[in-house]
Amino acid sequence: MSSSFMESPSFLFTSESVTEGHPDKICDQISDGVLDAMLKLDPKARVACEVSCTTGLVVVMGEITIREGYVDIPSLVRETIREIGYTDPAYGFDYKSCGVMVAIDE
Repeated sequence: MSSSFMESPSFLFTSESVTEGHPDKICDQISDGVLDAMLKLDPKARVACEVSCTTGLVVVMGEITIREGYVDIPSLVRETIREIGYTDPAYGFDYKSCGVMVAIDE
């Protein structure tokens, strides 16, 4: 018996793909939106932004340094969620009623 799968004559390769409404994709779109908004204000902005979400809550956290300006992150989060299509409270998650927590250090 071989000690490594790489030494085996064959092995199974798998990968995961998620759709637009999946929490991972929602978080990616929100963090991309934050980065784009900051770079629009300051092309030399430094942005280390992480996003996490669950039913009814989005948390945006990290460190952001820009020379001047302000981005309304909660509004950006809600607009992104609306654009994705979470517009009805019956979905269990929607842009109007979800909580948005922002913990950004400068």
